[in-house]
Amino acid sequence: MSTLPPAPPTPPRPPSRWPAFVAIAAIVAVLATAFAWAAGWIGTRLTAPRLVDDIEVGGLNPGFRRAHSKGVCVAGYFEPTAQARALSRASVFSQPRTRVQGRMSIGGGDPHGAEAQARVRSMALVLTADDGQEWRMAMNSFPFFAVSSLEGFHHQMLASRPDPATGKPDPEKMAAFLAEHPEAARFQAWAKSAPWSSSWANTTYNGINAFRFEDADGGSRFVRWSMEPQAPFEPLGEVERQQAEPDYLASDLETRLQDGPLRWDMVVTEAGPGDPVADPSQPWPEDRPRHVVGVVVLENSQSQETGPCRDVNYDPTIVPEGIALSDDPILAARAAAYAVSFNRRERETAQGLTPPKPTDTAPEAQP
Repeated sequence: MSTLPPAPPTPPRPPSRWPAFVAIAAIVAVLATAFAWAAGWIGTRLTAPRLVDDIEVGGLNPGFRRAHSKGVCVAGYFEPTAQARALSRASVFSQPRTRVQGRMSIGGGDPHGAEAQARVRSMALVLTADDGQEWRMAMNSFPFFAVSSLEGFHHQMLASRPDPATGKPDPEKMAAFLAEHPEAARFQAWAKSAPWSSSWANTTYNGINAFRFEDADGGSRFVRWSMEPQAPFEPLGEVERQQAEPDYLASDLETRLQDGPLRWDMVVTEAGPGDPVADPSQPWPEDRPRHVVGVVVLENSQSQETGPCRDVNYDPTIVPEGIALSDDPILAARAAAYAVSFNRRERETAQGLTPPKPTDTAPEAQP
């Protein structure tokens, strides 16, 4: 009697792929949500694009920086002092000379504004060492920031926006802002009382954020730096401001450079124990150690429309080895907002959207 051979064993069922698909989908969903939140598409988080959007509400000038829109390109070099090398191992402090490219500008978003009427003047620099490392700086004439947070800056910007009916900020909104951010009263007092300088050349420029200098022996210290002019300070009075030509500062700078280079001492101030290094609205005590670490020398200037500074993002978080960032949230926020502004204006420039100057003559209408 014959018997049938046993049936072959049933092969094992392959594991379901659905759990893997579900896991991948979940990861993608989480990443998409995080991206949307970071971009400001969901939630109420203040992002760099939102901040720049609100700056643009005050007036959009395609192809120009959203802030500090009006300025000129400058170039020269940096020479360190012997003391600098002991404070930081950055290569710009160990080589005899470093080339400098930069920009002098005024506050505000009008690329054709009256320069003598600008309360804030600025200096932005790129120091490029022989090894290719860059140190980018963005400094202003005010000695400290108005507020201690990005949200505070946003609130200040909204409160300062002119009322269409009066052309001036709404007093109630400004009062509410000061009540919420009392540290801003110190900045307002500076703006009202500090004398105006008569030139970009005799203005002190301050890097208001703290950074960490790291030396070759492994030591470190938190510092803030300033560019202090060797040209003597001369005040600019109210009558002179009102009578000055729109390009007053640029013309003055060009005239001074024709007589020779302009110089600023780079002065570094060390933080003491307990000094706030993450709050740029808080000045450090005046008795803190100060060191002259070098001299910035500017030799020439040229128009920002065609000069090398036009397409440079002066991101203050780009630093060389031997210099590190602090935990200052304003520092990170500046870098993010600068990047958004840079990308937008570069795209506008590529598309040929830069408007003509107000003095340009419009073409005659064709019959």
